[in-house]
Amino acid sequence: MVSFSAKSPGVGAGVIGGCDMISTRWIEKRKPYWSRLEALVNRSKGRGVRGFEHRELQELGLLYRQAASDLATAREDVTSRPLAVYLNQLLGRAHNLIYMGRRPGMSGLVRFYAQTYPRVFRETFPLTFLAFAITALTAIAGCAVTLHDPAFAHRVLGPEMMDTIAQHKMWTESIVTIKPVAASAILTNNIIVAFSMFASGITAGIWTIWLLTMNGLLLGVVGAATWRAGMALQLWSFVAPHGVLELPAIFIAGGAGFEIARGMLFPGLLPRRESLAQAGGRGAQLLLGTIPMLLVAGAIESFISPSTIPVRLKFLLAAVLFTALVAYLNRARQSQPESQEQPEAR
Repeated sequence: MVSFSAKSPGVGAGVIGGCDMISTRWIEKRKPYWSRLEALVNRSKGRGVRGFEHRELQELGLLYRQAASDLATAREDVTSRPLAVYLNQLLGRAHNLIYMGRRPGMSGLVRFYAQTYPRVFRETFPLTFLAFAITALTAIAGCAVTLHDPAFAHRVLGPEMMDTIAQHKMWTESIVTIKPVAASAILTNNIIVAFSMFASGITAGIWTIWLLTMNGLLLGVVGAATWRAGMALQLWSFVAPHGVLELPAIFIAGGAGFEIARGMLFPGLLPRRESLAQAGGRGAQLLLGTIPMLLVAGAIESFISPSTIPVRLKFLLAAVLFTALVAYLNRARQSQPESQEQPEAR
């Protein structure tokens, strides 16, 4: 790294002729961070960021932003042109490294689902739990109101569905005769619901709350109505095999929407736009991870849930799938070395 000197030896920046002058002490304090950024850029050797660990990627982004701020400071001092040129070149190289295109590969996809997604899920779990809590509370409320006032179910579900329940028939029986078509329709609907949960976060989470509330209310009303008709076992033996994947996927998508709302409403020390961009990235990762869950759930809902398979086997399948999902999302954290000291804010 080239050396730099400043004409003012003061602690901060002096003012001569109306121009800010950078102090030698400031340069010496900042130089280790420029050297670290340069070392990270040199280490990539044209391979991009694939060889970096997660903490190094975070450090790279922070060093990049700090160096950009330092460049703005250097440009204000007419006597620090060599420093400004050096920082500009360093930032150009770092920019190319951070934003360079990379061909997607199967290894990257496997790494995302095997490592990245469980970590992002754990980091944002409180928001997923919030989505679950809203759904559960409204389901309990819908069930309680229906049990107290049976007419409420007629107003919510409509006369056609209530007639079907009164005849002790499951409204899902038609799925059996059109399994391939039903599978496609169910999958499409589930993905639309999940995407709506995620995208609604841009409304500060208000519409996400509304969607979760309506889903919970319908679940509670249907559960109470079928219980009163003596069809509880039929309902839950149908819901359980696919619901153990479908419902968590909806909760995670709701958490993704809340992540967007969090980035918008509570940016912390970041500019609101940058906070929203980072939150949107995490939310998109959460949403992407629900797609395999919805694919499997859609297939089960079409081919297994409405079938004549013994009820105990359906519940056994639900238990196995849910256990596997919990084990996957709570994979043991890989040991990571402690982060190096981060550059201080100016």
